[in-house]
Amino acid sequence: MKRKRIQEAINEKCKKVLLQGWVHRKRSSSKMAFIILRDASGTIQCVFKKETVDPETWETATSANIESSIVCEGELKQDERAPTGYELQGSKLRFISKGEPFPIARDISPEFLLDVRHLWLRSRRMTAILKIRSTVTGAIHEFFRKKGFYEFTPPIFTPAACEGGSTLFEVKYFGKKVYLTQSWQLYAEAAIFALEKVYDNSPTFRSEKSSTSRHLAEFWMAEMEAAFMDYKECSEIGKAEVKFIISKVLKENGEELKILERDLTDLKLAATKSYPTITYTQALKLLKEKQGMDVRWGKDLRTVEERKLMELFDTPVVITHYPQEIMAFYKPVDAEDTEAPRPVSKCFDMIAPMVGELIGGSERSTDIKEIEKNLKAGGEKLENYKFYIDLRKYGSVPHSGYGLGVERLLQWITGCETIKDAIPFPRTIDRWNP
Repeated sequence: MKRKRIQEAINEKCKKVLLQGWVHRKRSSSKMAFIILRDASGTIQCVFKKETVDPETWETATSANIESSIVCEGELKQDERAPTGYELQGSKLRFISKGEPFPIARDISPEFLLDVRHLWLRSRRMTAILKIRSTVTGAIHEFFRKKGFYEFTPPIFTPAACEGGSTLFEVKYFGKKVYLTQSWQLYAEAAIFALEKVYDNSPTFRSEKSSTSRHLAEFWMAEMEAAFMDYKECSEIGKAEVKFIISKVLKENGEELKILERDLTDLKLAATKSYPTITYTQALKLLKEKQGMDVRWGKDLRTVEERKLMELFDTPVVITHYPQEIMAFYKPVDAEDTEAPRPVSKCFDMIAPMVGELIGGSERSTDIKEIEKNLKAGGEKLENYKFYIDLRKYGSVPHSGYGLGVERLLQWITGCETIKDAIPFPRTIDRWNP
């Protein structure tokens, strides 16, 4: 008999069926045994009656430990009392591998579950998150390809910083010193002179000495870069991408969101409503007038300020024109701004409920002297950025780009308390295994 997945068998209303998977739950009496069988598609209750099955099947049904792998044959019956509306009346059962007593039982403290993450991935909760993550990453590719972007893959080893030297991971490289990438951006800027519009979803590394619910040392970033584009158009693409991804998850992952007990109110608003755009200066004014927070102009917005701002909106918000003095070397000044007391950049962040900053982006400076001045001020060696400066010498054009934190978006969509649950194996300041 050909194997069917659980959901496939239910959808096809199969009668006699062979299922393979793992023991999710079990209970038995002297006459009946109940096994909740799990595979990647879902779960189903399998019922075995001692009087109707062979001795080997009964022994397997009553002795199987949680997470033992099994092959089960039987007849699929509709039953409204069953959790999925169907149950399997089992006729044969055998082990693929009888598992040892499963270590995840009563101790489900966050740290213990991180210690046994390789096993905790099997939980319904983590499986639901991983399925939503797959939808999110698939939606990223679909969104950009529909808009005529080419996928462009960056190097992971880099000779210099993109987002500041203090968060670089140093790596030994054949007797030389290089770093794990902080962003694909500098290389994407080279690619736009060939492909014009590029995107990627790739791992990123930041040696931030932060142990918070929204920081990882290794995370994934969905980035885009486009020639002949200013920061305003770029921010609108960011809004469209987030709306597209959320709409896709709402359409395809209803069951997983139900497992996570996610209230969908804010996601439905984010999938349908327009996102407002305000300036950094206006954001500080709102914080002072609406939330009683007097934030000094020139100070970067922290998590607490971002969360207080989000209380004033029911969708993500784009904030533009951050102070130039706290921006990266490649962000140009907006000479036309008259609102701010000091120079501001042609840049933007998108902040979202629960997670704060979700997207960071900007126009890229094309002024070689300004770039060199900013690099020197940051203590960087110009020779490490020769290729980047070269881009401005040979047919430079206005261009912009941004990066979206995949795990932060996933944390918000799934309602995870910590970003550590938004990635299969989290890497933080104090965790690098399993």
